[in-house]
Amino acid sequence: MVDESLVDALRTASRVVAFSGAGMSTESGVPDFRSPGGIWTRYDPREFTFDRYVDSADVRARSWQMRREFFDAAPQPNPAHDALVTLERDGRLAGVITQNIDGLHQQAGSQYVVELHGTARDVQCIGWPSRPGEPAGCGWQGKTEWAFDQVDLGVDDPTCPVCGGLVKSATISFGQMLDRSVMEAATELVEESDLLLTVGSSLQVYPAAGLPELAVQAGSRVAIINDEPTGMDHLADVVVRARAAEVLPDAVAAATSQTG
Repeated sequence: MVDESLVDALRTASRVVAFSGAGMSTESGVPDFRSPGGIWTRYDPREFTFDRYVDSADVRARSWQMRREFFDAAPQPNPAHDALVTLERDGRLAGVITQNIDGLHQQAGSQYVVELHGTARDVQCIGWPSRPGEPAGCGWQGKTEWAFDQVDLGVDDPTCPVCGGLVKSATISFGQMLDRSVMEAATELVEESDLLLTVGSSLQVYPAAGLPELAVQAGSRVAIINDEPTGMDHLADVVVRARAAEVLPDAVAAATSQTG
């Protein structure tokens, strides 16, 4: 299925920035927080705030259980992830900004990915005690499998091997502040783009939802691919109401085959 307006937008752009949301990951089998059978039907999201994580060893133990469920599902990149890699190799994609924490863009081969909400693939020291809403650890980071190995060895509440501080998934939890440098990197990408390609985001959660507004202010065009209406559709030059994996690969193939 080829959407000609999307093909034209991609073909005439020289510096595309992709912005992906949960809809892109659900097409790889990653359940979002709201979907039936999703993670939050088995875990209470109100328990997983940053401050509760710091305060409760039980919350930390349930958090590792939740993370293991996510990893056991072993989601894989889908054709929409692959299409962005193709666009990057064609020299048109400057980078990817994502709200997702699954690392699927990097697994597909994307070289420059700004992860607004962190990554579930790593863990980090957040110190003890930690400042409200903000990690204050020693700087140690490791792979999430390290924490799973600790739990398998009988350590219910893994601590930092360097300083003994609390260890947490390197994701942004409810009540945790976004990393300012990450948001600055995303802003810089958008301001230097000539097309913001928004994929699979409901564009409801700020500050990420404000990126299309920022693109328009910077003089960039906006294309939105989502299977439901978004609150930013009125700003877009192109709106495609579909799943990304159904339309993006063909559009990228058509746009890149006519270059050179």
